[in-house]
Amino acid sequence: MMFKKILIANRGEIACRVIKTARRMGIRTVAVYSEADRDARHVGLADESVYIGAAPSRESYLVADKIIAACKATGAEAVHPGYGFLSENEAFARRVEEEGIVFIGPKHHSIAAMGDKIASKKLAEAAKVNTIPGWNAPIEAAEDAVKIAQGIGYPVMIKASAGGGGKGLRVAYDDKEAFEGFTACRNEARNSFGDDRVFIEKFVVSPRHIEIQVLGDAHGNVVFLHERECSIQRRHQKVIEEAPSPFITEATRAAMGAQAVALARAVQYQSAGTVEFVVGRDQSFYFLEMNTRLQVEHPVTESITGIDLVEQMIRVAAGEKLPFTQEQIPRRGWAIECRINAEDPFRNFLPSTGRLVRYAPPPTTMEAAMPMPEGGGVRVDTGVYEGGEIPMYYDSMIAKLIVHGMDRDDAIAKMREALNGFVIRGVSSNIPFQAALLAHPKFVSGDFDTGFIAENYSQGFRAEDVPHDDADLLVALAAAAYRRYRERAAGIGGQLAGHGVTIGEAFTVVVKGEGGAHVHHPVTVVNDGIIRVVVAGKAYAIESDWRFGGIRAAGHCNGRPFTAQVERRGLWTLVQHNGRRIEAMVMSARAAELLRVMPFKAPADMSKFLLSPMPGLLVQVAVQPGQVVQAGERLAVIEAMKMENILVASQDVTVKAVLATQGESLAVDQPILSFE
Repeated sequence: MMFKKILIANRGEIACRVIKTARRMGIRTVAVYSEADRDARHVGLADESVYIGAAPSRESYLVADKIIAACKATGAEAVHPGYGFLSENEAFARRVEEEGIVFIGPKHHSIAAMGDKIASKKLAEAAKVNTIPGWNAPIEAAEDAVKIAQGIGYPVMIKASAGGGGKGLRVAYDDKEAFEGFTACRNEARNSFGDDRVFIEKFVVSPRHIEIQVLGDAHGNVVFLHERECSIQRRHQKVIEEAPSPFITEATRAAMGAQAVALARAVQYQSAGTVEFVVGRDQSFYFLEMNTRLQVEHPVTESITGIDLVEQMIRVAAGEKLPFTQEQIPRRGWAIECRINAEDPFRNFLPSTGRLVRYAPPPTTMEAAMPMPEGGGVRVDTGVYEGGEIPMYYDSMIAKLIVHGMDRDDAIAKMREALNGFVIRGVSSNIPFQAALLAHPKFVSGDFDTGFIAENYSQGFRAEDVPHDDADLLVALAAAAYRRYRERAAGIGGQLAGHGVTIGEAFTVVVKGEGGAHVHHPVTVVNDGIIRVVVAGKAYAIESDWRFGGIRAAGHCNGRPFTAQVERRGLWTLVQHNGRRIEAMVMSARAAELLRVMPFKAPADMSKFLLSPMPGLLVQVAVQPGQVVQAGERLAVIEAMKMENILVASQDVTVKAVLATQGESLAVDQPILSFE
């Protein structure tokens, strides 16, 4: 019998995503929420909601007793864990089953079998799945690690058995790095996971990270739903995912799929799961791990197959058979997903929390839990809304932007336009970085591996790293918006004869530069039904639906469609397109000349203060007034979005005063300490 009511033991976009499918299936839903999520979107979407504790996840979303109590209080017959939190917790899955509640995911024994990296590798070998050459037993001493690494052959990867998210992982290219890396991994694993077991395996040069989606039921049926390319990563966190992969051949795809199915059968897998592989330059592939849950990037698989993975998870948990065989699973077109995160790419991706003053995703033509439209389109999975808060306690994801195209080039073009139209204000987002990645020649050609971001953005991400094939278009858009403002001003009634606003055609667009070094662009602008702008000898005929007070501007330039963002901020106009952003002021040529000789007011010297680089919780002040601190010593610790950020002294200093108190919520650039 199909469930009448399920509880979603999660928050944010994945909770909203599960609710959409449940609603379509006629199943009532129960949301759980913490103190920070009282007004969250998933709470409003669900049929019922239950408060489960304080904001920190360890006091709410990670407390199994509270989740189970909420199920019993509401009569929920099953619980969907989403991803993260308790989704891969074997003890929670077993406890749910023991309480007579159905866990919408794999059986606890499958989670346990795949949850330990050493045990899972041995299982994979027994199932004849390719595994990376390495030492699978826990290593006791750094000297042993060096000998083992020598036997395998450098480079090697040193990994904590219980690691994840990049923690407890080092790559060693020689004996010294193997010795130091083992010690660091072991300490990090002990502190982060309470499990200091470490193993070593061969490091694949120029590796691709490719994963196979599998589905199994309780009747012995297991299929794979093709692959996802997840090699675009920053610090081991996925940034862009796509399906299929532009790299692997049909033969490799079939072989990887067959091995993923074999592994799933070996652990009697019943639900949606993902088998992750590292793939070498020569198409050799090796098992990494199995994620016994729904993946963040599952929408790209749904887009190319037309199969609702959440629905299949629910149906399998209810005891139904898979409704299709391997041969019946289609692969249509190309899908790409960008993770839109609340972080500032121009400030080393520091977390950005606060209120979403403006949130307007691009127009969508696809929807989770709905059939795929012909020709593909745009889908947004999110757990936020305009006016809502991005809390500091959880991960930084604002939304997932998914596009589906006829082929890879079409999908890239659709994604670039969708990013252009994604309006987010109040917090910073990584949209400019995503736009730069999509325009990079190596990404466009499919020539990349997991080191792509580290290799191409080794010095961090700067505004000048955003390529643009026609930067003067942004100047033209600023001039076109100014022309519209002048026309409105000229049309105001009651102006004194001979002193009314005149529009004119010749202007200068002044683009803001660092330290007052502005760039001046002479332009001419006319409006004969179409606004025509000439910049540096290039003509732009602009037709747009942009309105006063609006931000998103869509239309045609020289007959070609475009989407950009144009926003008036006082005397300046902010223009964004394809990741490039300018601030421009449009004025007469005379006013521009006078601006050149205006003195520049330098910002205040804040070098004698420690400023908070991000919004967050001040969890520690490590110094006291009068203390002499040497360069590299810890000053303070700020917690934001599940990460601790340690602030250290950049030079030898003496602390003058402590300006913020431990436990205080800090704003960006808020002073924490002052120095002599």
